[in-house]
Amino acid sequence: MTRSAGSDRESLPEGEEKARAVRAMFDTIAPRYDLVNRIMTFRMDVGWRRRTVRALDLGPAATVLDVACGTGDLSRDLQHAGYRPIGVDLSVEMLRHARTPVPMVQGDAARLPLADGAVDGAVSGFALRNFVALGPVFDELARVVRPGGRIALLEVAEPSLPLLRAGHRLYFEKVVPRIGGLLSDGAAYRYLPRSVAYLPPTAETLQRLRDAGFGTVERRLLSGGIAQLITATRHVETAAERASRSTRTPVTR
Repeated sequence: MTRSAGSDRESLPEGEEKARAVRAMFDTIAPRYDLVNRIMTFRMDVGWRRRTVRALDLGPAATVLDVACGTGDLSRDLQHAGYRPIGVDLSVEMLRHARTPVPMVQGDAARLPLADGAVDGAVSGFALRNFVALGPVFDELARVVRPGGRIALLEVAEPSLPLLRAGHRLYFEKVVPRIGGLLSDGAAYRYLPRSVAYLPPTAETLQRLRDAGFGTVERRLLSGGIAQLITATRHVETAAERASRSTRTPVTR
């Protein structure tokens, strides 16, 4: 997070107000979303997404949910890797501008329109800070991903080296909004650097994934720390755990 994360968080919308603001923002920037991403990341986002797909390491033809799929960048990469992607996004306009035949539906990441254990894995690209709360989203991922399935979550980060961190802040806070303003919507891309304040501390995020039912939780920094990739495996219940659960005394009300 940036040094102003605390004050930024206080001035950012929360709860249902945040959900409405995020949906409206992505509806607005949808037409040029992919173009701006390529320019402001110098196409590094292409490599980050491909690495996200590789990190799943699932079998051929595995069904993978693309949460907050946007215009379908990750879904296309999933398809090229031999997976069967399904996209879900809150923004109707992002879905309308998708350039892929992958099935996509409008939906809330905290209330996914899927049955328990319906998918083999899930991915998300630069969406964690845009959810109203991470806990319910992680719980939903644990519900819809089968035991033994994998998730890979790509998000922005901040470099740890002081010089690189200072340069990244300058670019992220000053240059990116100018690029966004010239090519798309200035207000949306002024929100982008401020939205990093929504991200909890790393240890808290990883522990919340474990609490939701994921194991082998790992975080890797990409491109010197300007992006991060979080991977985890859905916990498989052991025979002892099943036996323990089946012998518990039911709670009466």
